[in-house]
Amino acid sequence: MTLKRNLFLAGAIVAASAGLARAEMAATAVNDLTIHAGPGTQYPSVGVAPRGSEAYLDGCVEDSRWCRIDANGVRGWVYAEYLQMDQGGETVIVQDHRADLGVPVVTYETTASVPGPADPAPGDELIGPVGSPETIAPPETVTTYVQTNPGETVRLGGDVVVGAQVPGDVTFQEIPDYQYRYVRINDRPVLVDPGSRRIVYVYQ
Repeated sequence: MTLKRNLFLAGAIVAASAGLARAEMAATAVNDLTIHAGPGTQYPSVGVAPRGSEAYLDGCVEDSRWCRIDANGVRGWVYAEYLQMDQGGETVIVQDHRADLGVPVVTYETTASVPGPADPAPGDELIGPVGSPETIAPPETVTTYVQTNPGETVRLGGDVVVGAQVPGDVTFQEIPDYQYRYVRINDRPVLVDPGSRRIVYVYQ
């Protein structure tokens, strides 16, 4: 079954309250981010917007952090914290300046049952990302350790990207003779700085 078929079965109906304003809503991806088929991490991934890529913002769901974008020909939903826009010559995060930027409000309804809430519960989500997170290239010995010690996965809301902060109640796994820790988040192995609790590497 193709992705296009899957999206059709999801039965998404989206309406913009302020009409089509894509041309005026040019945004930039703060970090590499996953684009979802609906406003929630339970919806399937339809693509990735690399860090720094341009995205056209249709609007955001009212009282939610989810916004619909078109990036590199892929249309879907991302967190407003991961988008930045120009406001009078100053770069600002969309989530913090939605009203000032005049971001349209969009609604989302489904005609099929999709398990899980559209937004994660408070305290059960990744926080971030930071502006210029530290990135690393793990040695082969670390990669081998991660592959041979999968551990249990932790379910969190938000995109699993470099720079996101892992909640304090998540326990990390130590890696022998290595400064960073390891944990599986939403079935994706990641390396974390134990001091800042920021993700420094995501295994694909």
